[in-house]
Amino acid sequence: MADQKLRVIVLAGLGGAVLALAAVGIFGSSDKESAEKALAVPAAAHVETYAMKGDSAVTAMEKIKPAVVSVISMKQKDETEVGSGVGIGSGVMFAKEGSKVRIVTNQHVVENGTEFEIVNFQGEHRKATLVGQDRVTDLAVLEADGDDIKTVAEFGDSEELQAGQTVIAVGNPLGLGYSPTVTQGIVSSPKRTIPVSLSREGDYDWETDVIQTDAAINQGNSGGPLVNLDGRVVGINSMKIADMGVEGLGFAIPINDARPILDSLIKDHKIKRPLIGVSTQELQSFSGTDVLKLPADVKTGVIVFDVSGPAKEAGLQAQDVIVGLDDQKIDSTITLRKYLYSEKHIGDKINVIYYRGGKKMSTTLVLAEASDK
Repeated sequence: MADQKLRVIVLAGLGGAVLALAAVGIFGSSDKESAEKALAVPAAAHVETYAMKGDSAVTAMEKIKPAVVSVISMKQKDETEVGSGVGIGSGVMFAKEGSKVRIVTNQHVVENGTEFEIVNFQGEHRKATLVGQDRVTDLAVLEADGDDIKTVAEFGDSEELQAGQTVIAVGNPLGLGYSPTVTQGIVSSPKRTIPVSLSREGDYDWETDVIQTDAAINQGNSGGPLVNLDGRVVGINSMKIADMGVEGLGFAIPINDARPILDSLIKDHKIKRPLIGVSTQELQSFSGTDVLKLPADVKTGVIVFDVSGPAKEAGLQAQDVIVGLDDQKIDSTITLRKYLYSEKHIGDKINVIYYRGGKKMSTTLVLAEASDK
C-alpha cells in the first residue's frame, strides 16, 4: 500500500514541482526573504481580505473546502499481472452516522475498485469502504472513520437554480497541497437532458437530466460538488464534453435527483430496479430487416437479441420486435428503460406488445429485480 501511495504522490507531484520552480524564478534570489514572508501569510488573512471586498465565491469555497476530499480507488490485480490499478476522483462528505462519515462521489471513480482511500484538504489519508454504487446515475457512496470530522457539506435545492446563476465547481486532485481546486462559472441551463452510454461502448442507451455549467469540470473535480454562493451543494460534478471547438460545457447531477439515490444506496447498498429480461437494439439502426416480415407501417421498435428471466418465462424469443409496453409506445431502448424505471416496480405485471414473423402479439409478465451488473 505504501508503494502504491508513493507512486501516486510522485506522479501527481510533478505539477506542483513545476509551480514551485516557477515561483522561485519570479521572485529571484535577491527577493528570497520577501518572497518567503509573502508565502508565510496565513491563508485566513487572504480570505478575510477578499471576503471584505465582497468576493462571495471565496466565502463559499471556505465553507465547502473542509468537506471536499480526493477519492483514490485501487484495484488489486491477480498474480498473473504486475502492480495494481489506481483511479482518482473527488468526493464530498455529506453526512455523519455514529463514528462514520459518508462520502458521495461518481460511480465511475470507484468502479472495479477493491480498496479505497479518501484524502482531505489537510493531506490526511483515511481508509474507506464502498457502501453502494449505481452506474445508471453515476453515483456512489463511501464510508470512512469520521470521529474527528467536524464539517460535512450542506445540500441546497437544485430546483431553485436559474440560468445565469453563479456557481463554483470544487475538487481535490490527488489530495496534494492543502487546498482543493475551484473553478467558477454560471449555470448555463438548470436542466438539460443528455444521452449517455451505460455500456460505455458509444451506443446511447439512457438519458439523464443534468445541470449544465461553464465552470470547468475536469479530472480534478469530477465527483466533487457544484456549489452555490451560499456554500451549499447543488450538484455532483459528473462529466465534461471536451472536443475540438467545444468549451465551457460541464455537467453535474442535480442534488435533488441525487438525494433519493444516496438514501437507497445507504439503505440497500444498491438501487433496486425492475427487469424484463431482454437485450435489445433499435429496429431503425439496422438495414435488411425484411427477414422480420414486419408490416410496412412498423418503422420503429426494439429487436430482441437475447431473453432471460421473466421474458423467457413469458415466451419472448430472439428476433421478436417489441413496439409497446402497456399503453406506452416503445421506439428505442431508452424509451423502454425510462418507462420501466420511472413507471413500474419490481413485482408489477406488464403487458408486452411485439411482432413475430409479421404477426402482432402480446404477453404479460411479472417484473423481476435487476442485478447490479
